[in-house]
Amino acid sequence: MNLSEIPQDRSALLLPRDEIVDAAALLASIQAEITPETEPREARTIAVRHMLAAKTAANAALEAAFTAHPRHARPLVLAQSYLTDVLVTTALSVARDTLHATPSPTAAERLTVLAVGGFGRAEMAPQSDVDLLFLTPWKITTWAESIIESMLYMLWDLKLKVGHSSRTIADCIRLGREDITIRTALLEHRFIAGDQAMATELGDKLWSELFRTTGAEFIEAKLVERETRHKRQGGQRYVLEPNVKEAKGGLRDLQTLYWIGKYLHRVPSASGLVAAGLFTQSEYETFRDAEDFLWVVRCHLHYITGRPSDQLTFDLQVEVAARMGYRDSKARRGVEYFMQDYFRQATLVGDLTRVFLTELEARHVKPAARLLGFFSRKRVRSGYKLMQGRIDIIDPDDFLNDPVNMLRIFEESLRSGYLLHPNVMRLIAANLHRIDDSVREAPEARRILLDLMLKHGNPERALRRMNELNVLGALIPEFENIVAMMQFNVYHSYTVDEHIIQTISVLAQIERGELIEDLPLSSSILNTGINRRVIYVALLLHDIGKGRPEDHSIIGAQLARRIAPRLGLDPEECETVEWLVRYHLLMSDMAQKRDIGDPRTVRDFAKAVKTKKRLDLLTVLTVCDIRGVGPNTWNNWKAMLLRRLYGMTADALEDGLESINRPNREDEAKAELRSRLRDFTATALKHETSRHYAPYWQGLTPDAQEVFARLLQGLGDAEIRIDLHPEPARDATRACFALADHPGIFSRLAGALALVGANVVDARTYTSKDGFATAIFWIQDSDGHPYEASRLPRLRAMIEKTLHGEVIAREALTVRDKVKKRDREFRFPTHITFDNEGSDIYTIIEVDTRDRPGLLFDLTRTLAVNNIYIASAVIATYGAQVVDSFYIKDAFGLKLHAKGKQEALERKLRHAMAEGEKRAQEQG
Repeated sequence: MNLSEIPQDRSALLLPRDEIVDAAALLASIQAEITPETEPREARTIAVRHMLAAKTAANAALEAAFTAHPRHARPLVLAQSYLTDVLVTTALSVARDTLHATPSPTAAERLTVLAVGGFGRAEMAPQSDVDLLFLTPWKITTWAESIIESMLYMLWDLKLKVGHSSRTIADCIRLGREDITIRTALLEHRFIAGDQAMATELGDKLWSELFRTTGAEFIEAKLVERETRHKRQGGQRYVLEPNVKEAKGGLRDLQTLYWIGKYLHRVPSASGLVAAGLFTQSEYETFRDAEDFLWVVRCHLHYITGRPSDQLTFDLQVEVAARMGYRDSKARRGVEYFMQDYFRQATLVGDLTRVFLTELEARHVKPAARLLGFFSRKRVRSGYKLMQGRIDIIDPDDFLNDPVNMLRIFEESLRSGYLLHPNVMRLIAANLHRIDDSVREAPEARRILLDLMLKHGNPERALRRMNELNVLGALIPEFENIVAMMQFNVYHSYTVDEHIIQTISVLAQIERGELIEDLPLSSSILNTGINRRVIYVALLLHDIGKGRPEDHSIIGAQLARRIAPRLGLDPEECETVEWLVRYHLLMSDMAQKRDIGDPRTVRDFAKAVKTKKRLDLLTVLTVCDIRGVGPNTWNNWKAMLLRRLYGMTADALEDGLESINRPNREDEAKAELRSRLRDFTATALKHETSRHYAPYWQGLTPDAQEVFARLLQGLGDAEIRIDLHPEPARDATRACFALADHPGIFSRLAGALALVGANVVDARTYTSKDGFATAIFWIQDSDGHPYEASRLPRLRAMIEKTLHGEVIAREALTVRDKVKKRDREFRFPTHITFDNEGSDIYTIIEVDTRDRPGLLFDLTRTLAVNNIYIASAVIATYGAQVVDSFYIKDAFGLKLHAKGKQEALERKLRHAMAEGEKRAQEQG
């Protein structure tokens, strides 16, 4: 056996070698039990039994040691590699010396066993694959085939995941030239056992005949592979559930840098990248720290799942964080601190990649320049020069004499279109301490930051680069706290800092006229004109209060009061920014959590906003905020809600608040309906326009009123009529139900819709003077879209079965009401509030909790059992969290004012939710 390439230093391994496995003793115990009379199959069984016992004991010892030292991943992966080496070499010895012994092997009967890939680097996570290369001098002999076959059977019996190939040296050169994946594996080959001379010859020939002349080709292939991998993983460094190995900023990115450095300079380890001039010592230490952190995470993932899982899913994030020692604080969960550290490491990997690839471009210009790309050439200003198509500094000392230059260079980068050279990045990173209060208060510094957002058309580029180099946090110290801050929920796709930059990017896109079709309202507001300084600064600061125990809107407003003057805004602008930050969720909450058909909603919102100027600013901020949450967050439903709220509020501010309740609104609705029902008789028309109460005429659109008029025509007491109609403009399907009114009808309808998997986003029900219920629900499919027309007949049939009692919703939902495993670790403390001020005639019950399919049914059923009449329900979903708002009256048609009644109802709602949650957890 030859284990020389695993470090001999006992401290380099997680445990001393003999505590992991005593290689000599293991082989001796096998040989002692095997006699010349032992049959080959039995001999192999004996060998496997001994090796499996050694492997099991070693794995248990290593897992216990890693649990005791949960950040010592590098010693663990070396120890795992040592253990695997022992198992492979033992299998070879048994196969070669016992099962297929040859007294006098010929020159053709030579065999070399090499580790390749991660095993070749001696980097083995607990569940990593074992990649082997069997090397023979010429065409493989029967003897070599027998040894390889016996080895593989033993390794497979040990439950190792073995990838293998059998080749000659000539095969390796030929196949490596044809296939970049094979070439990369060969780059990291490591001799394990067998004929050492063949391993040496392979190494020499790989370097002389293949690697030495194909550096540029290898770089280009690896960078294309990297780009493809990033796209496959979502293209973002800040994805919610990153793949520790494959994602942007993950282990594979670091390995790619090392592969390229090794290919070009034959460095034996990543530390050799310093001597090769590709990294400074400090950058290598950053490389090492990031690699260590990512390996820690990956090893914990393997131990937790018991399989080679590299996806850091939500449920696993919590357990990995706990194992690594992250703890909850009053402000944030331990998992959020952990993921903030994770994303900061991923950002550092991105910084290293830029530095590394730019250095490569200097030496291999053609492939790097084409892959990285750079903008059309312009002349750079005095004090700057171009290096490899990037901005560099002529005199670093002169540059640093005025620390504001560390901001000016970002402006020059935007103006000229050139990226910053790594020399500049290194210089800025080493001198961030120079950005002190004197720089923060300098008028020129204020001007530059505002101009970066206002004058060059693509502020996100400058802000993102400033953030990655920590300049933004140095200039605005309050910003540092939210850098790489993850919000542990499925709703937010980005970290807080990236979310802010995304919102500013959306605003810039609107200004450039790129979103006129998607965002006509915001586009028209910007065309009319708003204070751009205020809206950009408000977006920059709107979430700056996150990560603290207090309400982030209140803390953010307090911070904005301090920061806005430092950014050069005048007192009136500062006051407006502070207001926008304080109330940046107000419009979204009003539109999504309240019934905007209720006049009181619009009136209260108009009172809070006060002026059309603030309404315009808040509308644009709200749209950018929602769009910046994630790629699939914005939809037509939210757009419709915001447009309606904006339009009614703008009218109220212009015509006076009393216009909201103008008495002729009911008359206008009836006149519109008459014009649509020309086929009705005069008697039928008179009956229809007199059978409904005032809220019906104010709360429904003319389209819905026409549908209900036709459904109610001749409707019998035992009959249920349904109209399903997709409304793509709202991203929802409108479901109208007409039937005789009776207690609990809202709950029955909610149960029927839950059974067909429909997500309710809005609902309201009205009772006519002659005792019929007209209920309207807006529903979406599981993807958040209207139901396709082809699915509507099945949807209708299932709803009818439920409403006619053929399917009992409560029983059927027991199976379907599940909480997904990946969502279980999200904590959503249930909040229930009773609001008697938000509506003139209803009490609003708001339930904020974890979402699940049967929740709405459980809530509405509980309300119905307690003789609560539901007039309307507004459902706002935020990933796995939901806010259900019910407009209700008691059995006497009154608001629920009594504190005792409120508390009793809250207890019953909480009990129903707890029972449902328990059921869903068991089902999931």
